[in-house]
Amino acid sequence: GHRGVDSTGETTYKKTTSSALKGAIQLGITHTVGSLSTKPERDVLMQDFYVVESIFFPSEGSNLTPAHHYNDFRFKTYAPVAFRYFRELFGIRPDDYLYSLCSEPLIELSNSGASGSLFYVSSDDEFIIKTVQHKEAEFLQKLLPGYYMNLNQNPRTLLPKFYGLYCVQAGGKNIRIVVMNNLLPRSVRMHLKYDLKGSTYKRRASQKEREKVFPTFKDLDFMQDIPDGLFLDSDTYNALCKTLQRDCLVLQSFKIMDYSLLVAIHNLDQAQRERVAGNAGGDGRGRPAAQRALYSTAMESIQGEARRGGTFETDDQMGGIPARNSRGERLLLYIGIIDVLQSYRFVKKLEHSWKALVHDGDTVSVHRPSFYAERFQHFMCHTVFRKIPLKPSPSKKSRSGSAVPRRS
Repeated sequence: GHRGVDSTGETTYKKTTSSALKGAIQLGITHTVGSLSTKPERDVLMQDFYVVESIFFPSEGSNLTPAHHYNDFRFKTYAPVAFRYFRELFGIRPDDYLYSLCSEPLIELSNSGASGSLFYVSSDDEFIIKTVQHKEAEFLQKLLPGYYMNLNQNPRTLLPKFYGLYCVQAGGKNIRIVVMNNLLPRSVRMHLKYDLKGSTYKRRASQKEREKVFPTFKDLDFMQDIPDGLFLDSDTYNALCKTLQRDCLVLQSFKIMDYSLLVAIHNLDQAQRERVAGNAGGDGRGRPAAQRALYSTAMESIQGEARRGGTFETDDQMGGIPARNSRGERLLLYIGIIDVLQSYRFVKKLEHSWKALVHDGDTVSVHRPSFYAERFQHFMCHTVFRKIPLKPSPSKKSRSGSAVPRRS
């Protein structure tokens, strides 16, 4: 609802132009990270989760802020010390964070999904900046102590990695933004993309979505397109399912539901064929640079027990999880749990009761958190991801119809 386009054709959010918002974000983050660096490192205390720092940026500048050519605005930073700790945990140094977000103009992403949010990506592909609604920002603040506890126990997670929560106050409006890890590097061409919830009720991409250059398909599309699922080697499959199980337990404990697993697929064999055919659309830029930040890649998010430095850590992985399809083609998967700032509040309960009256309750996407988590995990680890049989015996081959080629 807050997204719009002004008379010049520029995107606006709550009547603020995208360029002014990008400028305010970069000025604000530069200031807040800089001022934080003067504060000594220390343990995170409970009150750190509730601190909000605010600084005014008049256009003519002040003794604390530089002059700029946007309207006056105020910039708020939520829980600065706690978020500094999270960034540190993910191996992101303050100067890297600043350099990524503020040295080059932010790039606006056109494919915003159904939420009506604005999305920006940093020029080095590391970070996504997303506008969030007041309720979501409030909910994220409430989550922080639990998020802190969870990350301390388990830094390898498919949950979104939150690096900062800020608010730009301009023209009497509050624009809240969150900085997260970028799941889909632009330098890697994704051949397919799915938003999966483990629900089958109305879970098919709309006609409008299908007409996009890079559509996001849903659960029923996946079951139709890839009925045999995506094959992972045994270690990777176990590490992935264990990570999903832990993450779902955390989400369930916060009464969170309606989240999705975003699965994007880069088909290495298809990319090679496209290159040979001279149609390298997106792959013509030489070898894509791997993402830099620790834990920012899909492979590192799940590899708790799967071997480190083993056969996987090759240069051509580009951070993706190696997999195969039923035709034996080599794939790289980019995955992460998205849309976690949905709390199972009264509105959702109401929505589920109403849908369940009209349809079979168990296929509806909005469900009580424990059922949702269970159904989500089952769908991912039985329908979407499958284990490559290690030593397929002749009898097994004939049963499954077509044996899946093993990774060499």
